[in-house]
Amino acid sequence: MTLRDLHRVTGGRALPAAAVRRDPAPLTFQVTFDAVDPHAQARFWAAVMHYEVEDHDGFVRGLLDQGIVTDDAVVAIDGRLHFRQGAGIRPPGADEAETSENKRILFMAVPEPRVAKNRVHLDLHAGARDDTEEGRERFAAEVARVVGLGATVLHRHDEADGRWVTLADPEGNELCLA
Repeated sequence: MTLRDLHRVTGGRALPAAAVRRDPAPLTFQVTFDAVDPHAQARFWAAVMHYEVEDHDGFVRGLLDQGIVTDDAVVAIDGRLHFRQGAGIRPPGADEAETSENKRILFMAVPEPRVAKNRVHLDLHAGARDDTEEGRERFAAEVARVVGLGATVLHRHDEADGRWVTLADPEGNELCLA
């Protein structure tokens, strides 16, 4: 539909943004991290983000039973089978259809550790903008929680332009709590 057609159909009235179809529709995405140990990274990030590690045990067992994958392609963790090469996390209760809508994080095995500064990182909103004493205490507690999970504090920023803490995950990938 051209702008002229839209004008004719609406009689010149503006449509609400939700009523206008975008063509092409915005793309969905997932964030993928390279990891030496994708399963450990998935457990760390799931705990940080209050997500859950995806469980594909039944699917993996079915593929093994059918001979589609071999034993060397899977790993047992806590009695559940996972693909050796990767692990995903998603919000609690999200099914695979919902996960495809920009909420999934995937960790894929690579042989080498991270060697340079991240060009992209996640900023996690943890209440740093609440400048009350209670807000500052909650933010400090969240930073301490993430450090307790295995993160390392790299930098603390608390200036007029904002408050955030830059951390590194167990494999050195940077993230910010703000």
